[in-house]
Amino acid sequence: MAICGIGRSKAARMATRGILIALLVVALSFFDNRVAAQHLVQNKSSGTASEIACTEPQTYWTVDKTHSRIGFSVAHFTITQVTGYFPDFDATVTCICPGDDFTGGTVDFAAKTASVFTDNSQRDGHLRSDAFFSADKYPEMRFTGTLVKVDGKNLLKGNMTIRGVTRPVSFDVTYGGRIKDRNLGIEKAGFKITGRLNRLDYGLKSNETFEGGGVIVGQEVTIDINVEIDRKKRDAGTP
Repeated sequence: MAICGIGRSKAARMATRGILIALLVVALSFFDNRVAAQHLVQNKSSGTASEIACTEPQTYWTVDKTHSRIGFSVAHFTITQVTGYFPDFDATVTCICPGDDFTGGTVDFAAKTASVFTDNSQRDGHLRSDAFFSADKYPEMRFTGTLVKVDGKNLLKGNMTIRGVTRPVSFDVTYGGRIKDRNLGIEKAGFKITGRLNRLDYGLKSNETFEGGGVIVGQEVTIDINVEIDRKKRDAGTP
């Protein structure tokens, strides 16, 4: 009887050990699966901006010319500023943007140089001449670039072409926001773009001086642009 008792006790211990091993295997399997799931989530959350952006739809925007102005100012006789603008222009923005501030959007802009307007026909004719824009030979000024964010600051970086000369430029951008026009049923967004260009860099070479040695027309041109853009509804053939 004692021998039989010992046998039953040993069998019980073996059965208990088997149950414990089975429970341990199940626990380890659950832990491994949980770690794998967490690793997958971390990989997804650490994806690059370009990978995330690819999941966003591409949007197309055109300029609302009625509510936009491509303005500039330049010193005259060093004592005051003459202002002007280009009424004949066009611009588009194409964006695959996960946010709503258009970071990463591409900008294409063109203005007819002959449309330059400073509210003085004689001065405007001078600006269209070979001394400045040479509008007959170079009918357009163009810009292509990208809206970027650097240290939290919005910038428009790209290449400006005037009189056949192309140079890299950077403008400051103030993003006005994005709204829905309920009357027209379209989305709108607005920006203020400012910066400076040296006209001599682009061959706008008039450098007449007045008595005392100062230049009549300043070399530095201040750019002051306010632009409103409308989201374009896709046509049937639009990719």
